[in-house]
Amino acid sequence: MTRHKIFNHDIMVCTHESVEGNYLYCSRVLGLTEPEDIIQLHPDLKSQWNVITEHYERIGLSYSKNVIWDVALRVLEDYPNYDVSLFFFGNATSKAGCDEDWFHQVDSDWLNVVKFINSKNNFIQLAQELGVSVPVTSYFENKTGIKDLSKFLYPCYFKAAISVNGVGIHRCENQQQLSEILKRFPDEIPLQIQEEIAASSFLNVQYYVEASKLQRLAITSQILDGCVHIGNCYPSKHQPWETVEPIAEWMVQRGMKEIFAFDVAVVEDATHGETRYLAIECNPRFNGASYPTGIAKKLNIPSWNCENFRTQYRSLEKLDLSDIEFNPQTNTGVVIVNWGTILVGKISILIAGGVQEQNELRTILKERL
Repeated sequence: MTRHKIFNHDIMVCTHESVEGNYLYCSRVLGLTEPEDIIQLHPDLKSQWNVITEHYERIGLSYSKNVIWDVALRVLEDYPNYDVSLFFFGNATSKAGCDEDWFHQVDSDWLNVVKFINSKNNFIQLAQELGVSVPVTSYFENKTGIKDLSKFLYPCYFKAAISVNGVGIHRCENQQQLSEILKRFPDEIPLQIQEEIAASSFLNVQYYVEASKLQRLAITSQILDGCVHIGNCYPSKHQPWETVEPIAEWMVQRGMKEIFAFDVAVVEDATHGETRYLAIECNPRFNGASYPTGIAKKLNIPSWNCENFRTQYRSLEKLDLSDIEFNPQTNTGVVIVNWGTILVGKISILIAGGVQEQNELRTILKERL
């Protein structure tokens, strides 16, 4: 008998309060669901439901119509016969509304591997043990372990061992800047100091687990605004699966489930004509690239990019996508991914087609937003 899923992709258990409209991000998983599944959505999204489902119907994207308008994790306890799909498996903040005991009861192995690898310090140590290439990194249990700032390579990056959305990450041009950041940083929090990489690009390397087996999902090129991820492009000319696979296999052996991804820096040495790949961190959870990747797989889209846009509108009804909506016959057009955030003037849209078609569609789209 096939077990179906209940999806709760509320990011409030793993986000920073500075992210505008973060309580609305649960909407973006709708395109990954199937009709038999159940999805939990924030009640504020009810006003957009008819428009987004009509859009998905027109482009041929399947989705769950079984909605629970409540994102509380305690709801999951009422559906023991469903597999759970969560944005982050664990209680990463005090806002989860569900204690850690519940996660232990559901799957303690999964919880433990997520907690372990979610620490950037643990990730670096494990990578070094497994022979995975990483930037030169010094890690500390707390800032009292840092005695000599002159020993670090500058510029460098100061990172809290646990952070999301680039929060807690600072570029330090010199010793003085690092010293100033350390003065403001809490005494008890683990941290790391990492050399700056002259990267030509950064990759998102995604895996998923199926029947306890590791599966390759997709490698996309990241679109970044400083340290903050704002989009992804697929396919990528770089395919360095072997760079991080030892860590991915280690995680699955210890109980990792669902989707997880690695950030990998691409370093191109023009002098020797070589390309190196350095693992930066692992996100033991769904991430921004997971949602367009899943939708593109379902719609058989071979080439796409997905970006976050600002819009003047506060309702999907105002958007005019009439002649640029995704067409399954041509494999081109736009698909709304993160639709709930339009309530705060943001929207995430997948643009399908070749590079030239993507550029043309993006131009039209931005004029209409």
